[in-house]
Amino acid sequence: MRGMFTCGVIDVLLENRIRFDGAAGISAGAALGCNFKSRQSGRGVRYNKKYCRDSRYCSLRSLIKTGDLYGADFCYRQLPDVLDPFDRETFRKDPTEFYVGATDVKTGRCVYHKCSDGGETDMKWLQASASMPFVSKPVAVDGYRLLDGGIADAVPYAYMESLGYNRNVIVLTQPEGYAKHKSAALPLVKLMLRKYPAVAGAMAIRHEMYNRQMAEIKDREQKGVSLVIRPPQALGIGRTEKNPDELERVYQIGRRAAADALPEIKRFLSSEGYR
Repeated sequence: MRGMFTCGVIDVLLENRIRFDGAAGISAGAALGCNFKSRQSGRGVRYNKKYCRDSRYCSLRSLIKTGDLYGADFCYRQLPDVLDPFDRETFRKDPTEFYVGATDVKTGRCVYHKCSDGGETDMKWLQASASMPFVSKPVAVDGYRLLDGGIADAVPYAYMESLGYNRNVIVLTQPEGYAKHKSAALPLVKLMLRKYPAVAGAMAIRHEMYNRQMAEIKDREQKGVSLVIRPPQALGIGRTEKNPDELERVYQIGRRAAADALPEIKRFLSSEGYR
């Protein structure tokens, strides 16, 4: 639910007609970031506030009944199809290329998919990207079995650079200086993920991957080739926060961060030769 910060950033960008050639999301950044391409300002925070206490959306009951803490049918069919419709027509027509990453349980590596129409396959990839280990079943799509992309690739800047996007606005949900530490629960992680040893291996070094990426992002920021939007301090919100007021609080922090950065964003994107 730190992703509510991302929702605030996205909505300010949309409201100020800031556009990009391409975008990529990992985990919540994928599930919420798709609203940028469908140009649905306010949608991400709206449905999270409305349904955060709904057992069909996120609950132990859902985990026991379906194997997914976040109910797959509710989140990726009922919500986008009926309850808070996802604008697939706008998504399909919008020229922004949108990519999502998920972790292949066979290799422990992040694989990417270009979302084109917001249809069933795209929704499966969004679900896969945000399927947290231990509380989600692997998602089968396009010949893969996938879990949360953040296991193997926390922030997809390197992937976008590999496609030729050489000037990137990077949205982070932790403040500057935040670092991950080796988990004390690794023996338990290995036990619980014994069916997926490659995923367990990626989890064991996830803190190293994350901290290396933060150092690389900081270097890019200092060189002026990337612009970073991050919260000024720790957001203090749980992964499965169910208080709508807390979701709104974090959303507003994202809005303020994006509004404060707008002049810099416009200068950054107006620089000659950016993609």
